[in-house]
Formats: sequence, structure tokens, C-alpha cells
Amino acid sequence: MNLRPLLKHLVETESPSHDKTAVDRVGAIVAEEARKLGAKVEVVPNLETGDHVIARWGSGGKPMLLVCHMDTVFPLGTIEKFPYREEEGKIRGPGVSDMKASIAISLGAIEDALKNGLTRSVALLCTSDEEIGSHTSRGLIVKMAREAELTMVMEPALLDGSLKTWRKGVGGFTVKAKGRAAHAGGDHEKGRNAIEEIAHQVIAIQKLTDYEKKTTVNVGVIKGGTVSNVVAEEAEAEVDVRVMRVEEWNRVEAAMKNLKPALEGASLQITGGLNRPPMPFDELMQKTFKKAQVIAAQIGVELKAGGTGGASDANLVAPFNVPVLDGLGAIGEGYHSDREYVFAGSLAQRVKLISALLRNW
Repeated sequence: MNLRPLLKHLVETESPSHDKTAVDRVGAIVAEEARKLGAKVEVVPNLETGDHVIARWGSGGKPMLLVCHMDTVFPLGTIEKFPYREEEGKIRGPGVSDMKASIAISLGAIEDALKNGLTRSVALLCTSDEEIGSHTSRGLIVKMAREAELTMVMEPALLDGSLKTWRKGVGGFTVKAKGRAAHAGGDHEKGRNAIEEIAHQVIAIQKLTDYEKKTTVNVGVIKGGTVSNVVAEEAEAEVDVRVMRVEEWNRVEAAMKNLKPALEGASLQITGGLNRPPMPFDELMQKTFKKAQVIAAQIGVELKAGGTGGASDANLVAPFNVPVLDGLGAIGEGYHSDREYVFAGSLAQRVKLISALLRNW
């Protein structure tokens, strides 16, 4: 399989998460390419976002599972301003790293494994909504991972090629403050400024960060008020939370839900929760990584372990005590920006690695 024409086709077929029709166009490409390789393809209908695509090869025993997502963060039309291009050993384009290259690598690795004596069953799951929380796909991901021998989440590798053997858990909250509107000149004293209330809450929320435990709590968005001569009746803050341990999430969640109004007559409404739990570098992860490291060494590849504060679908699998590896995709950087690229040479390298894992696990 010549990966570059396929990758170009995937990148130029834009697929923002909220555009079902666009994501389904990528799904159709995946299904067609998988069928060319002899797969049995199942399209899982989805009303909210794009359909999910499952391709299966072989039968019997626990399958090796590869997980990719077809959606990107880029709106339609981005390709006009940020076109697919190859230059100086890099391939650029919207979603090229996160994660159109991973789809091409997965298909290329399966083809290579089939040609080189693959005897076990393999499943490829391509989902449609990872960038917006995997709300419609998480049940499917967990079900298939619990039935698999190994789940390989094909997110891009770290810049030095390391796998992502730990990830922080990610959650968020929205804090809404309700005050009392009043004329800012004639009746100021009768008002209760919701923006002032939110300001008090921001200070309390930010203090929940604990760098020693690698917990970060960040108020990233504040909205409130209507015009400057009215005491603001409503305001809200959006909060991002990242944790390494479930215990830290429990601490932050309890503190958030116990926030009290600072101003007499104001009220608070707090919503939100944990989107993806932490994926720690625990005993099972260490054992799984070591096995992959040994297989990689047999083909002359040195695997290194790393981690990130970002989350992926691997976070959904980790709590179920099943083997999972993440960051097996292409090597590059600049995800979610117009600087996104992958090193062209990493495509073949990752195909070789994934093929070896499929055949020798």
C-alpha cells in the first residue's frame, strides 16, 4: 500500500467533529480501503455524529484491536488556507497528525502483517467523535477493548517517538453565578453583581491546583453581563481539570461542588464532571510496555516510554485492567494548529512497528 496518496485523500477529505456528513465521507474511505484488504466491515449508525466503522480480519481468539478517530478540530474550508503539502521531510495539513496519518498507518500495518504470516484476528475501530469527548463511541471502545488481547490507540507519538504510557485524566465544570440586575448609576446598591461573585469563585477555584501532585485546575473562559451601565445579573466560568490520580479528581470535584456564594443574595449553579479518567503508568502498563519494547527491539526499533497531560480514548480503557498502548501513530507535532505536521519517514517506521506487534504479540 502506498500510504501517501491515501493520507493525502484522507487529509483533503475534511471531517470536523460536528459535521456528520463530512465525517461519514472519511468513514466511506476507511471502509473501502479495509474491504480491499479482505476485511468484514461493519458501519455502526450514529445519529449525533458520524457513523463508527469497524473492520475485522480473521476469526477465533481474542483480537488485536487498533483504535483511530476520523474527526478533526478543523472546520470545513481549512484545507484552502492550510493545504496538504510535503516539504523538507514533513507532511503538513489539517488533521494530518491527529489523526489521519494513524488511519493510513493502521491500514498499511494490517496489510503488511497479512502478507507476512499474520495468524491472529485483528479489529480496526474508527470512531467519529473523539475530539468532542467520545460520548457516542466510548461504550463501543470499552466493549471491544475488554474483548481484545491488546488495544492499540493510534494517537500520534511524542516528538521523540515515545509511546504515551501515562495520561492525565480530564474533566471540567461550568460555574454559573446569579445575582440581581440594577441600574449601575441610580440603583447600584440594590444590585448583586454576578461578575463580582464569579471573581471570588475564580480565586478559590485556581487555588485547587496542586503542582506537587500534578493536578491543574484552570479557569479558561469567563462570560457575564450585558452592558456596562447594568449591574450584571448572570455570569459564568468554564473550568478545566487535569489529574494524575482518581483521588485527586475526587478532591477537586468535592471542592467544586461545595463552592458557596461570597455575596449575600447571589447564588451558584455548578455542573460538570470527569470526561476521561487518568491512565497511570501502573504495573499493568509497565508490563504491557515492556512486552512491546521487546518485540520492537527484535526489528531494530528502540521504544521509549513517555506521557502527557492530554487525554485520549486510551483513558477510557485503562480503568478496566486490560492491556493498552497509546501513541503508536506518526511522529510529529503542532496538533490542532496550522503548524501540524508529521515526519514523512515515520509512516513506514510505524507501519513496521505495528505490523510486528500484530504478528508477534
